[in-house]
Amino acid sequence: MSGFGAQGSHFIDGTAVGRPGGGTMISWHSEWPAPAKINLFLHVVGRRADSYHLLQTVFRFLDFGDTLQFSPLADDAISLATPLPGVPPETDLTVRAARLLKQAAGVHQGVEITLTKRLPMGGGLGGGSSDAATVLLALNRLWDVNLPASELQRLGLKLGADLPVFLHGRAAFAEGVGERFSDVALPPAWYLVLVPKVQVPTSAIFAAPDLRRNTPLLSAAEWVPGQGGNDLEAVACRLYPEVARHLDWLRRFGSARMSGSGACVFAEFAEESGARTALAQLPPDMKGFVARGLDRHPLLELT
Repeated sequence: MSGFGAQGSHFIDGTAVGRPGGGTMISWHSEWPAPAKINLFLHVVGRRADSYHLLQTVFRFLDFGDTLQFSPLADDAISLATPLPGVPPETDLTVRAARLLKQAAGVHQGVEITLTKRLPMGGGLGGGSSDAATVLLALNRLWDVNLPASELQRLGLKLGADLPVFLHGRAAFAEGVGERFSDVALPPAWYLVLVPKVQVPTSAIFAAPDLRRNTPLLSAAEWVPGQGGNDLEAVACRLYPEVARHLDWLRRFGSARMSGSGACVFAEFAEESGARTALAQLPPDMKGFVARGLDRHPLLELT
């Protein structure tokens, strides 16, 4: 597992990150974390006239994810040094995020982005959104733009509904299309996350006619850990039997659910040892990892 340092600390390339203006050196040589998220529950509570679904969910970050590095370019180009298979660089969220910030702030400097990818594509762990959010956070400092967090969240929402929570930076009860947050206090926990060998397109799940879209509203103030399920899970299991198979195996250790629109599924453990004991029993044809739950994004102090 590749972690990001002790919970409550924030590190870039081994150096503690202070608040903007606090004197901590951040350079083009830094390595920037992009953590995974999981949805502790996910309900579809309605649908807007423009077809966007209204959601309620709780986001939690994990001490596991991708990392990014940035190099300044002599011209004003935005370049991705590590394109993903099957994803044209011009459509990659990291490139789009850099271009969006560049245009919004009137920046004339270019950048080359190097992405070390650990999070699966189409896995429901927010990998692409987390990568893009880290691009906004990093270049906001490296380009000396210094937009406020509220403006970064506004830009992030243009790229996807999952981006704002990574820019918000705290475990949160989210509503609307995923952009309205109420911070939540969560108990310490470890997670065993399984990664089925399928990519689940979010659009296919939300387009399914049998998707439940009328789950009663929960109160953010009254929500407690363990409450709620994932309304997308039944559709994903029907369309992608591998998701159902991994869930069935994981449930021998207790409650388990799918994150986001899938395909990844997870179970919660009070101690790291319990999660690793379960991981050791994983069948040879399944893959997974153990990660600690975080209440704060590793780059929170940059917002």
